[in-house]
Amino acid sequence: MELLCTSQRDAKLLSILRRELALSSGLVKRLKYRGAFTVNGEIVHTHFPVKRGDVVRVRLDEDTPDYPAEDGDLHILFEDEALIAVDKPAGMLVHPSFSRNTGTLANRLLGYYQKTGQPCAVHPVSRLDRDTFGVVLLAKNAHVHAKLCEMSKSGAIEKTYRALVYGCPAETAGLIDAPIARVSEASLLRCIREDGKPARSHYRVLEQSERASLLALHPLTGRTHQLRLHCAYLGCPVLGDPQYGTAASRAFSEAHGLRYQQLCAASLRFCHPLSEKIVEIRSDFAVTLDFLSSADI
Repeated sequence: MELLCTSQRDAKLLSILRRELALSSGLVKRLKYRGAFTVNGEIVHTHFPVKRGDVVRVRLDEDTPDYPAEDGDLHILFEDEALIAVDKPAGMLVHPSFSRNTGTLANRLLGYYQKTGQPCAVHPVSRLDRDTFGVVLLAKNAHVHAKLCEMSKSGAIEKTYRALVYGCPAETAGLIDAPIARVSEASLLRCIREDGKPARSHYRVLEQSERASLLALHPLTGRTHQLRLHCAYLGCPVLGDPQYGTAASRAFSEAHGLRYQQLCAASLRFCHPLSEKIVEIRSDFAVTLDFLSSADI
C-alpha cells in the first residue's frame, strides 16, 4: 500500500509525514532506512526540505512474520486495500503464541495474502478469546493499525456482541459498571474487584425464556474477559463458559451440548480511517435460543 499527498507548505519531510500523513514516530523510524519515502519520485530522508506543490509518497512495506503461512478456510466479511474483517470460528486463536505457532487465524490470513499477492502483514485490531466467535477486524499495515487502535481506544468503533446467558437479568437493559483485575500476578484469569481497572458494558435483553436469555452487549471499555465477567456479575453467566460460569450454568450447558462459550462478536461499525466512509460489518454466525427444548421454555 502507498500513501501520498501534495504538500501545501514548505517544511521538512518529517513534519509532512507526521502532520499531513499522520504517520506515527515509530513507523517513521522503521521506514526511514528502507527507501520508503519519495518526493517527486526521488528517494529522500526525513530531513529533506519539501516545497509547496511537491508530491510526497510513502511505501508501507511490512516485515515478514516469524510464523508460517497456511492454507485453510477463511470467511471474509469485508476487505479493501487497508483492512480486512473475517468471521472467526470458535476454538481458533487469533494470533500465534509462544506455545502455538500454527493453526491460528493469522497463519491462514498470511497464507491468503501470499496466495493473492498482497504484501501485507497481520495486525489484529479486535482480539477475541479462542472460544469467542464472530467478527475480527485486522489492518493490513502498521499505519492503518495505529489509526484503528486509536479509534478503538476512544470508542469510535462501535462493537456489538450477542451472548446466550443462563437465567434472566432483573432489568431488560442497563449499564454494568464493575472494575476488573487479575486474580493474581501469575494467573491469566480476571475477577471483579474494587481496585481493578474501570470496566463498563451496556446490555439489553433481546429474547428470554424461563432459564436462558439472549443479550446484546456493547463494551464501553476493552478489558480482558470483560463481557464474560460482566454477565457473571449480572447473575447471568455466559452459557458454555468453563471459567466464569456457575455449577448450574455449566450443567445446563452440558445438558444442551453447548461445548464452548456462547459469545459472538456480532457487528462492528466505524468510520473508515482512510476513506472516511461509514463501514458496518456483521457476522454470519447466528446466536438464538433455538437450542432450547419445550421443557426449558
